[in-house]
Amino acid sequence: MEVNRFISRKRIFFLALIATVLVIVILVQYGKHMLMPKPDPIQPKITVERGSILDRNGKLLAVQNTLYNIAITRSTIQDKAVFASLLSPVCDIPEQTLLERLSASGSDFFYLKKKISESEKSAIAETVHRGKLRGIRLEPVLSRTYPENSLASHVVGFLGDDGAGLTGVEYSFQDILSPPVTTKPGNHAGYNVMLTLDGTIQYELERVSRDVMEKTQAEAVIMIAAMAKTGEILAYISEPAANLTTYVSSSKSERFDRPALYAFEPGSVFKIFTIASILDMGLAQDDELFFCDGGYSFTTNLGETITIKCLDRHGWITPRDVIRLSCNDGAAQVAERASAVAFEEKLRAFGFGSKTGIELPGETNGIFSPSSSWSLRSQPTIAIGQELAVSALQMVEATTALANEGIRLKLTLLSRLYTNDGLLAFEQRPQELGRVISAETAALILDYMHTTSESGTGTRASVGDVPMAVKTGTAQMLDRETGKYSSNDFISSCMGIFPANDPKIIVYLAIVKPIGETYGGRIAAPVISTAANIIIDHIGLGRAQATSVRHSGIIPVPPNRPVNIGQIMPNLTGISKRMLMALLERKDITVLIQGNGYVSRQHPAPGTPIEKGSTIELWLE
Repeated sequence: MEVNRFISRKRIFFLALIATVLVIVILVQYGKHMLMPKPDPIQPKITVERGSILDRNGKLLAVQNTLYNIAITRSTIQDKAVFASLLSPVCDIPEQTLLERLSASGSDFFYLKKKISESEKSAIAETVHRGKLRGIRLEPVLSRTYPENSLASHVVGFLGDDGAGLTGVEYSFQDILSPPVTTKPGNHAGYNVMLTLDGTIQYELERVSRDVMEKTQAEAVIMIAAMAKTGEILAYISEPAANLTTYVSSSKSERFDRPALYAFEPGSVFKIFTIASILDMGLAQDDELFFCDGGYSFTTNLGETITIKCLDRHGWITPRDVIRLSCNDGAAQVAERASAVAFEEKLRAFGFGSKTGIELPGETNGIFSPSSSWSLRSQPTIAIGQELAVSALQMVEATTALANEGIRLKLTLLSRLYTNDGLLAFEQRPQELGRVISAETAALILDYMHTTSESGTGTRASVGDVPMAVKTGTAQMLDRETGKYSSNDFISSCMGIFPANDPKIIVYLAIVKPIGETYGGRIAAPVISTAANIIIDHIGLGRAQATSVRHSGIIPVPPNRPVNIGQIMPNLTGISKRMLMALLERKDITVLIQGNGYVSRQHPAPGTPIEKGSTIELWLE
């Protein structure tokens, strides 16, 4: 049969063989795929856009941009000499240096240059295209631009090569500015951080601070301006400061965030917290008299007599005079009215010895030992701002209690958070940290400080048409080698609150190691006046050409007639030299006049009894 002849046994065997081979091949391939490790799934591209940092008015202080790395693969370069000659001009690398790097041994891959700008990238890309170069790749990398360079650099902070913040807000708000990457594909954006800083005030006060450094030849200058009723910081200055655009080449001193990290003895400015504490505990009265004989002396358990010296023999003084004249003797006497435990508790309520919690890394606690470890000299010494260390931030935050009717406020640098679409995500509210003193005590201390700006050590801080509450300080610094106070190194400081009768702004200044004049009333107080004028004009605070009337209990000598000293020493502050000349003719007393102009300081103090043979010293400016 024809059909049977076609389906022969040989042909069936051959077809079966082919089918068997195919089945074996399929089984082998299937087994191979079963045993092979599963390939990693292709991950979707995930990018995170870092949020911007802005001042309270929307001025950009830090913004994300794209830079490029020049990646080189040596083995794929066809002609290294041609490659180097074409790229050298646009890469700003000498041709010979470029050729040496291309021909060097080692890894086949390397980065020729990192973080070049968009314009540099465009020039290189054009050269690569025209020269048909191989072995070069331009890799985009997310980077950071700081449009204002050094403005508020300690607050803004700096971003490292890995895209993480290294200092300042860039560090402390890392997860807010750049949220951790999720598995959800697409573009993710961090929040935009709006600070409380006012870029204009910051700029002007930085300029003033640099001028102070130059004039005083100081090692550093610290200045903070804050809103008295909210705790918002308007200006945060630490000079010298780093330029964020060239941060990697800045010095250690330029990077040091002094307002938050630097702990120092505050000196006489601290007396406002001492007097406030004792008055609030009811242990001294506003009109109570204390006698200053030029120093506060006491005897230790070992029989050693220790004297805390005063700048002058102030005679009979009130707590107001302790602040006005910055009397060490009076401050020590007032402080001794309290027990050590009660005094410590009150000062800790002001915030000393603990961090303010400001939104910056590494803040210091300061140094404030517990009263259980105090020596006999500790309490009177702490009362005048020694034997403890504070930060500038602590000083300002403590002062909010005086300016806010006795309630301390938390300082803050954060105003708001916005989404990438401009929607408000968070708004900071004032945070009260508890009542420290009564509203009456706070008002009384402000009044004392107002007196200081009118007729005390802080007259140079006055702005004339806005009442100022002021306290100055001059603190000796410890010599690390000897462990004793230095006779050359000082911190000159001044605290200003204005308007004194309705506080809106607090400004604190510390000048570290000025050369020459060191007295806070002479070199720090005028800077507070300058800063206050800048802020008053910028925020539109009302100025009033009104005369402030106050009665201190001491009748001043009229300036338009020759001075006559009777049995009580009058207040001669502001009296011209011409009106003093008649005193030189007196035979019953000795009058010594130094300088020219008007009386700025006197000895003995106003209210001191004058006896036959007394010596009166007057310093004029």
